[in-house]
Amino acid sequence: MGSIFAGLLADAGNTVTAVDLWQDHIDAISANGLRVEGASGDRVVNTVQAVTDVAEGGKAELFVISTKASGVGAAAKAIAPYVTEDAMVLTIQNGLGAAERIAEYMPTENVLLGVAGGFGASIKGPGHTHHNSMQLIRVGEMGGGMTPRLERLAEVWQQAGFKVQAYEDIDQLIWEKFLCNVTFSGPCTVFDQTLGGVMADPLRWKVALGCMMEAYQAGLAKNINFTFDDPVDYVTRFGHNMPDAKPSMLQDHYANRRSEIDAINGMVPLLGEQLGIATPYNDTIVAAVRAREERFEAL
Repeated sequence: MGSIFAGLLADAGNTVTAVDLWQDHIDAISANGLRVEGASGDRVVNTVQAVTDVAEGGKAELFVISTKASGVGAAAKAIAPYVTEDAMVLTIQNGLGAAERIAEYMPTENVLLGVAGGFGASIKGPGHTHHNSMQLIRVGEMGGGMTPRLERLAEVWQQAGFKVQAYEDIDQLIWEKFLCNVTFSGPCTVFDQTLGGVMADPLRWKVALGCMMEAYQAGLAKNINFTFDDPVDYVTRFGHNMPDAKPSMLQDHYANRRSEIDAINGMVPLLGEQLGIATPYNDTIVAAVRAREERFEAL
C-alpha cells in the first residue's frame, strides 16, 4: 500500500520520498522507477526518490506511515527527529492501536488517522506493486473534528486520483474496517483461501462471521457508533467487492514471515477480556496463526 500511495502521489506532481528497508525494492525503484499496476491503471513513476534511511529524505510537510502494525513504533521513532511543528503525520494501518504506538515516540497533536478500504494490494516483485480495487480512503483527526489541515490533506490525495473523504469521527471508521479485517485476515490465512473462497464454504464462512461478531460486540460495548445495523451484510458486501483478493496476512505466510495477527484477530481476545465478552472464534484463529508463525523461525 505504501508503494501505491507513493506512486500515485508522485505521479500527480508531489515531491515524494519512499522509505523501505527492503534493499532490492529500493534499488529497483531507483534504477527503473516504481511500477503501479491494477485498478488505477498501469504506470511507471520515475519521480519517486527511494531510500532505506529516513535521514536521506529529511523534513517533509506530510509523513505517511504505511507499515505493518508491528512496524508503526519503529517508523514513528525514525521520523520523530524530522517532524516539525507544521508537519502532519498520517498513519494508515489495519487493526487497532497505531495511534498508541506512535504516541510512545512523539507528541500526537499533528497525527492524523487513515483507513484504506478495498485495495487488495500486493507486491509482484521489487519495484512492482499491484492492487485489485481502489475504494475509499477515510482520514480524520486523531482527536476528532473537522479542521482546515484535514480538508487540505484530503484534497491533495484526491488530486492524486484517490477516493478520499475527511470524517469527524475516524474511530468509527477504523472500527468498521477492523470488522472486515477480523472477518477475513485470520480465517483466510488459516484456511488458505481468498475472500471469496472463505465465503463460498458454509463452515469456513461461519467461522469468519463468528470472529466478526465477537469484534462487533466489543465495539458496541465500547460505544462505537457504527453506521450500519447489520454487520453480517456489511462484511458480506465488502467481501463480494473483491472476492479474488488475498489478505496481507495470508501473503505474509506465503513469504514465511510473521503477520499482523496481534493487531487484528489478536486484539479481539484482549478486548473481550477487558469487556467480559467470550471470544472462542478469535481465540482459535489466533492460536492457529501463531502456531504456524512459530515454525517460520525454524526455516
